[in-house]
Amino acid sequence: LSQEATIALMRTASVVSRRVARIVEAQGLSLAQYNVLRILRGAGGAGLTAGEIGERMLTRGSDVTRLLDRMEAQALVQRARSAHDRRVVTVGISPGGLQALSTLDEPMRELHLRQLGHLGGERLRQLVGLLEAARHGP
Repeated sequence: LSQEATIALMRTASVVSRRVARIVEAQGLSLAQYNVLRILRGAGGAGLTAGEIGERMLTRGSDVTRLLDRMEAQALVQRARSAHDRRVVTVGISPGGLQALSTLDEPMRELHLRQLGHLGGERLRQLVGLLEAARHGP
């Protein structure tokens, strides 16, 4: 049963991810870039270091530095050296990054509703709880 649940979870994640990718890629972003923009928007004006971004990424293994290089070249993020410690570079979302996300907010909200809205609030809360329990293990 645990094997069946694992396979069902992996298949579901794949379906959900492909649908999200279609929307994001239509706006010229990769899933990783979209993930970074959401992380930075959530972090607020203070921004985060590349290491902190990497810890929060949905998929590990992305070369965060190169990803941020490409995003900076696209004017989606901004980097700034700390005045207190020049070794620390903070990354923040740029106005262009905020604009890119704002164009995706409504299509993503609609997608999430289509994919899972039919479950209703109580079942969604249960699902979130079960997924968190599965991630954290015993």
